[in-house]
Amino acid sequence: VAVKDPTAVERANLLNMAKLSIKGLIESALSFGRTLDSDYPPLQQFFVVMEHCLKHGLKVRKSFLSYNKTIWGPLELVEKLYPEAEEIAASVRDLPGLKTPLGRARAWLRLALMQKKMADYLRCLIIQRDLLSEFYEYHALMMEEEGAVIVGLLVGLNVIDANLCVKGEDLDSQVGVIDFSVYLKSDDDIGGKERDVQIAAILDQKNYVEELNRQLNSTVSSLHARVDSLEKSNTKLIEELAIAKNNIIKLQEENHQLRSENTLILMKTQHQLEATKVDAEAELQTYKHSRQGLDEMYSEARRQLREESQLRQDMESELVVQVSMKHEIELAMKLLEKDIHEKQDTLIGLRQQLDEVKAINMEMYQKLQVSEDAMKEKNEIISRLEDKTNQINVTMKQLEQRLQQAEKAQMEAEAEDEKLKQEYVNKSESLQSEFSQKEKQLLQLETDLKIEKEWRQTLEDDLQKEKETVSHLRIETQEIVNLKKEFLKLQEKNKQLKRICEDQEAALQELASKLSESKLKIEDIKEANKALQGQVWLKDKEATHCKLCEKEFSLSKRKHHCRNCGEIFCNACSDNELPLPSSPKPVRVCDSCHAMLIQRCSSNVP
Repeated sequence: VAVKDPTAVERANLLNMAKLSIKGLIESALSFGRTLDSDYPPLQQFFVVMEHCLKHGLKVRKSFLSYNKTIWGPLELVEKLYPEAEEIAASVRDLPGLKTPLGRARAWLRLALMQKKMADYLRCLIIQRDLLSEFYEYHALMMEEEGAVIVGLLVGLNVIDANLCVKGEDLDSQVGVIDFSVYLKSDDDIGGKERDVQIAAILDQKNYVEELNRQLNSTVSSLHARVDSLEKSNTKLIEELAIAKNNIIKLQEENHQLRSENTLILMKTQHQLEATKVDAEAELQTYKHSRQGLDEMYSEARRQLREESQLRQDMESELVVQVSMKHEIELAMKLLEKDIHEKQDTLIGLRQQLDEVKAINMEMYQKLQVSEDAMKEKNEIISRLEDKTNQINVTMKQLEQRLQQAEKAQMEAEAEDEKLKQEYVNKSESLQSEFSQKEKQLLQLETDLKIEKEWRQTLEDDLQKEKETVSHLRIETQEIVNLKKEFLKLQEKNKQLKRICEDQEAALQELASKLSESKLKIEDIKEANKALQGQVWLKDKEATHCKLCEKEFSLSKRKHHCRNCGEIFCNACSDNELPLPSSPKPVRVCDSCHAMLIQRCSSNVP
């Protein structure tokens, strides 16, 4: 004999009791008037049977004091699974008379029956068996197929209208005992089968009508949701249309601004090109003038060299004359020795003077050698200057080539500007045609919302193309700015070359001044040979400071010998000149000697 599973027997018994209690409750409610109170016996028996069904296979949980076994835990899960059950759970928690979890579960069952949603709530629990496994054993009624059958039977209770008072009722201390006497068959039950058939037909009709109402409610809610979504999509499309219009207006404004900026840039570039042409012509003229000035300076330097060479020859002839004069003086002295024996003292003095003249002649010879060395150095400096002038000519030729290249670049830039103008005109015409097409598209978008999406894509493509054209225009403007920078660099190079030319001109001027000073020194030497034959001069290397002002000699303060006293002074202190009958030019004299000589002339002293 096969042994049956006791848990399966318990599940079958509970299922049969649930069927009997639900059937009896529906029949009695139909005969009673369909509105039930909490004191109605079949309703009480139904709640007792539901408690036993929910308690079957419930896991025992350990508490602090004892073991706890309640059905409030799984019923509390319905709040998380079914959002509409939040009101029931909140109202159950807020009831003041309930103290135990079992009382809260009983109140929850009564509120669910009044809402006619007990079957829906329990169906959510049965579906989530993973969560129920925390509260029930694997063989429990709620975990097996019997639980799904009971949930299906509970759907029939939606026919009943219950009006239960939960607040004042003592649900914690109720005893759940099933009364089997209610479910036993009698003779009256056998005679009332026809009535049961009629009641079942009526109940079926009511269930059908309620299901239709539920389906209609679901369709109405879905239609409401669709209407809301369509309204939202319409509002979004209207906003997007307004944004597209605003974007088109902004693009038109940007297009006008870009056109105005392009015209301004073209005007500025034309003005700058004209200014650069004028500057280049002025620089060429200045360069030609400076070149003529350099040629003139070079010719003058050559002429001065020739004059200095002639002066050197004159000095040599004068030295020959002086040597002949010296021989004549010696002959005169011999004659004087023969003629005048009485004036021996004077002869001794004359011999001393002759010795001094010899010493002076030796110094003059040494000075002539020094002047020859200086002339050699000057010749070397002149050769260097000629090399520098050749280098300047080469650089000027390079500058002319660069100027020609700059003029060619200007011509090319003008041609590119004309091409850009033509491209801008073509682009503006194409943009105007595109804007007219976009306005037509906007009119079509207002009439038909489906076509608007395709036109929007075309508009976005056109906007990207316009942005690319704007970026190309910006790149072209940057290239124009780079050309300007290169032209400015050429101008700076031209200025540097001008500075180099000015420095070379200053160097030539300094050389010319040094040549003039050398001329003056040679003249001073000539005058010294004629006027100061009996003086002893200080050497030029030993003289470092002026005798009068006591300042150091430099390029601005040059050395000059006084033709009277033989001392060396600066050009500021020896600026005075006196005429002599022996020399064709006046002689330089210091300030003190000049004053003394003027006094002698005034007092007729020779």
